[in-house]
Amino acid sequence: MIPVRDINPTSTTPYVNYLLIAVNVLGFLVQLLLDAGGALGVTEAYGVVPTRIALDPAGELFTVFTAMFMHGGFVHLGGNMLFLHIFGDNVEDAVGHGRYLAFYLLAGLAAASAQVGVDPSSPIPMVGASGAIGGVLAAYVLLYPKAPVLVLNPVPLLWLVWGLFITLPAWFFVAYWFVWEQLLSGVIAPRTDGVAFYAHIGGFLGGLLLIRPMMTGRERRPTRRWDGWRPPPPPPGGFGPGPPSGRRRPRGISPKGWDRFN
Repeated sequence: MIPVRDINPTSTTPYVNYLLIAVNVLGFLVQLLLDAGGALGVTEAYGVVPTRIALDPAGELFTVFTAMFMHGGFVHLGGNMLFLHIFGDNVEDAVGHGRYLAFYLLAGLAAASAQVGVDPSSPIPMVGASGAIGGVLAAYVLLYPKAPVLVLNPVPLLWLVWGLFITLPAWFFVAYWFVWEQLLSGVIAPRTDGVAFYAHIGGFLGGLLLIRPMMTGRERRPTRRWDGWRPPPPPPGGFGPGPPSGRRRPRGISPKGWDRFN
């Protein structure tokens, strides 16, 4: 299920989320340049390798953070950045810039810890931001469970009924991502395509535990609520199904209504 945007404006500019996206893109470009230049073992050196972590946790801790900003290809990078762009701005809006950066890094740490804990003898390097982004999804669904999320209609036959896009409540979309794409595809009936599903799950569970402490002293943001499958009409003078993710809302005003990749 591919998300297009959420319909959940923010009241602050998500500087940290923009920075995280930029560093992820930059990290991937550096990977490409090093590979093109003939460098060997970049992923092995800077990715999370469970056997090395298990033998030397302190000496290999840096790889937990370097691996968060490396990816296995353009599709891997693109999918992760799409999710981060859509859901990260609202979490940053809720917890504040500094706390959001700490939250993201801690969720990534939880993701790496889960993967290493489950398979500490694995020599396969793990790279990717999906574990940290799993934490972002967990935070989002706790903060905005009924926010509308616009997705590409996954059933072509229903394009005639609801159109190319449909809206889902955030809780439904995140539940689908966690239960179907992580638990069922990765744990209960595991695939063999190299995806680090336990990192995704670990990041998600880490996000569930972290978001409440991160909200200490912060007020909940008002949010538009899901009110049907069809996308809302375009805003006056705008284009497309509803306001894009990241459109700012005036303060105080409530709106109406993926070596192993992770």
